[in-house]
Amino acid sequence: MKNINTIQKNKGAAMITLVFFFMFISLTILIGIVTPVVREFKIATDNFASKKSYFTAESGMEDVMYRIKNNMDFGASENLIIDDSSTVTTITDISSSQKEIISLGDTNFIQRKIKTIVNIGVGASFSYGILTGEGGFSMNNGSKIIGSVYSNGAITGSGSITGSATSANSPALTSDQSNGVGVPDYDITFGNTNGTQDYAQSFQVGTTGVINKVQLYLKKVGSPSNITVRIVSDSGGVPSTTVLTTATLSASAVSTNYGWVDVSFFSNPQLSSSMIYWLVLDSVTSSSNYYKIGANNNGYANGVNKIGQYSSTWNNTLPSELDGFFSLYLGGLTGSIDGISVGTLSVGNAYAHTVENSNIAGINYCKTGSGNNKACDTSREDPVPVGMPISEQNILDWKDSAEAGGVISGNYTVPSNMTLGPKKITGNLILENGKTLTLGGTIWVQGNFTADNNAIIKLSSGYGASSGVIVVDGTINISNNSTFSGSGTVGSYIFVLSTSSSTSAINLSNNAGAVSLYAANGTINVNNNGTAKSLTGYNIHLGNNAIITYDSGLANTNFVSGPSGSWNIYSWKETE
Repeated sequence: MKNINTIQKNKGAAMITLVFFFMFISLTILIGIVTPVVREFKIATDNFASKKSYFTAESGMEDVMYRIKNNMDFGASENLIIDDSSTVTTITDISSSQKEIISLGDTNFIQRKIKTIVNIGVGASFSYGILTGEGGFSMNNGSKIIGSVYSNGAITGSGSITGSATSANSPALTSDQSNGVGVPDYDITFGNTNGTQDYAQSFQVGTTGVINKVQLYLKKVGSPSNITVRIVSDSGGVPSTTVLTTATLSASAVSTNYGWVDVSFFSNPQLSSSMIYWLVLDSVTSSSNYYKIGANNNGYANGVNKIGQYSSTWNNTLPSELDGFFSLYLGGLTGSIDGISVGTLSVGNAYAHTVENSNIAGINYCKTGSGNNKACDTSREDPVPVGMPISEQNILDWKDSAEAGGVISGNYTVPSNMTLGPKKITGNLILENGKTLTLGGTIWVQGNFTADNNAIIKLSSGYGASSGVIVVDGTINISNNSTFSGSGTVGSYIFVLSTSSSTSAINLSNNAGAVSLYAANGTINVNNNGTAKSLTGYNIHLGNNAIITYDSGLANTNFVSGPSGSWNIYSWKETE
C-alpha cells in the first residue's frame, strides 16, 4: 500500500514539474515575442516624441521670427506650450544687425534644438515707429507713438509710447581733434577789452559723429565771470551766429596757473567731417578779470583762430598763425529714457543704461534709474546703436531714376490735378490749395518741397503694393490738412526724404496720413496734431498731441526702384 502511495505522489510531482516547465517555455516564447514589440513601440513612441519636439522647436522659432520681423514685443527668452510639448526660445544680439535664436523643444524629456542666425537685410527695413540717430528723440504733452521707438540718443519728454522704447549708447569716447602739449609758446588773452572779448578756433572733425565735450588749456587773471562755450557753424571764414550747442565753463574750474579744463555740452549734435565748425569762448569784458589760453604757432592743420566779439567783429591773432590748445571728443554718450510712459497692458519694455521718472508697463531694463514705477532689471547689457535703413547709394539711385524721366528747371508750382514722375526739379516744388499730385515715378527736388492748404499726394495705382519716393535736398514743409496716401493696395506708402542737415529738415503739422518721413542728417519736427506712419531722422521732436501710428507692413517695404529688406535668415539648422 505504501508503494502505491509513493508512486502516486511521484506522479503528482512530475506533473507539477511538467506544468512549470511548460509555463517557463511559454513565458520565454511570450517574452521573446513581446520584447521586440515593446522595443519597437518605445522606438516608435520616442521617434514620435522626437518629431514633436522638433516641430515644437520650429514653432517657437517661427513665433520669435514673426515677432522680430513685425517689431512685436519679445524678451530674451520666450516659452511656448503645445499640448504635452514645450519649447524655450532664447534670443541673443550678436551685433546691432545680427541675432542668434536658439529654440529647444521638449516632449516627455526628449529634446531637439534648432539654431538660427538672422541679419538685417540690405535695403530699407523700417522696424520701428520712430528711429533716431544720436540726436535723440523728444516728446511734448499729449504726443504719442503707437508702436516702438529705437533711438541712438536720449529719449526725453512727457509723451507715451505704446510699444517698447530703447535708447542706445553712442560709440566709445574718442579724441577726434587735438592741439597742444607741454608748455605753450604763446598766450592768447581774451575777455580784457571789447576788441578781444571772445576767442574762437575753427576745426574739422576727422569722423562724422556726435560731439561730447572739449578740453581747454586755460588760466585766469583775477576773478573773471563764467565763459559761455559754443559750437557754431562757419560763415565765410569766421564764426556764424548759428549755434549748434552750448555749455557753461565755470570760472571756479580755472586756476591762475595753466591747466586742462573739461567742458561738457548741454546737447550733443552730430558734426560732419565735410563741414567747418568753430569753437567759441564768449566771456565778459573786464580789464582786470580775464582769461588766457595757451597757443602754439601753426600747431593745428585743420583750422585757424580768431579774436574779437561774438556776433560782431573778428580779427586775426598776433601772430596770425596761432592755434589754441584744445581737444575735442566725439561719442561716449550713455543711453537714457526720462519722463516717458512706455508700453500698455503689461507689454512694452524700457531699455537704456539710465531710466528715470518713467512709467513702464513691461520690464525696465537699465543699469541705473530713479523715479520709475519699477526697479531696474540689470540682466541685459546696454543696447547698441543701429544703422539707418537707407544708404547714401540708395538715395543716389533714386535720384538717377528721377532724372531719367526728365528735368524741370527752376521752381515748379503744381498748376492743377496731375500725375508727375519720374522727374527731377532743379528748384522748389510747391503743392497747395486742394490740388492733387499723383506720383507716377520717383521725384527729386533739389530745392524745398511744400505741401499746404489741403494738398493731396498719392501714388499711382500702378505702384500696387510697392512704395514711392520723393527725395528733397532742401527742407520739407507739410501743413494745413495736406494728406498722403498709397496706391490703394495694402502695404503701399509714400516716403518723403530730405537729405538736409538742417534743424528744420522736415516740418509736419495738421495731418499727413500714410506718409513716412526720413531725414537721416537733420531734424524732423511734428506739431499740431501732425500724423505719420513712421519717422526716421538724426533728431526727432514731437510737439503737443502729435501722433505716429506705426504700420508693421513698413518692416518689409518694397520700392518700385531702390532698396527693400527686413530681418532675413542667414542660417537655420538643428544643433546639439
